[in-house]
Amino acid sequence: MNLLMVIFALVAIFAVVNIFQGIKEKNVLAIIFSLATAAIFGWFVIMTVLNQGYPPKLH
Repeated sequence: MNLLMVIFALVAIFAVVNIFQGIKEKNVLAIIFSLATAAIFGWFVIMTVLNQGYPPKLH
């Protein structure tokens, strides 16, 4: 779960970067999908850290 959380955090960060790129290019569909991706993956990472801590508890 530790490595998966890091990968999901990177996906959320790249989605936030892509939001700004979509705004710059005025691409509405890219903005919508990037917002959804950042929200979903970011929420998963935040709740995992709050629930299990980082590094995660084993039991």
